[in-house]
Amino acid sequence: MLSSPLMLQIPPSMQMTDEQFFEFCQVNRDLRIERNKLGEISIMTPTGSETGNRNFNMAVQLGVWAEKDGTGICFDSSTGFTLSTGAKRSPDASWIKLERWNALSKAEQESFAPICPDFIVELRSPSDRLSPLKEKMAEYLQEPGIQLGLLIDRKHRQVYIYRPGQPEECLDNPANVSCEPVLPGFILNLNKVW
Repeated sequence: MLSSPLMLQIPPSMQMTDEQFFEFCQVNRDLRIERNKLGEISIMTPTGSETGNRNFNMAVQLGVWAEKDGTGICFDSSTGFTLSTGAKRSPDASWIKLERWNALSKAEQESFAPICPDFIVELRSPSDRLSPLKEKMAEYLQEPGIQLGLLIDRKHRQVYIYRPGQPEECLDNPANVSCEPVLPGFILNLNKVW
């Protein structure tokens, strides 16, 4: 198992189209693959069992809230989105307002949808370095549609909160995090994530 993502740099003459990249990801389903705006591909192995459990607990909370709320839909960590820069990213959990999702064509929804979620969460695995995750969060914040992002650092029991046009906020060892007003009534219980 890789201790950190493997970065592949592809020569300009060998760059994949969006369709080819999607197919590449489909034939390598056991790997988490992202592509940044420069065309560099990062390959990550599946998370360890403990991190997978924590990510699942976080996603379940978001999913239960979304079912009750009914104004949007959730996505898991294996979902890829195409950002405006061309980067292909897979947040650990995300949510998109229904009107934004429904504005996409069926073909767009079935591929790496050309949309940045309204809400994203990244969960730091033990092998992850914090600075690349913070860079990824900054990348999301440059996207139209993003309203709120959480970066959960289990190693240091910190939660970084990202909102467009506002400075990063860091909470030390919180028991929960309110995601209002973007997700009305959703409070993420971190006791199941730590």
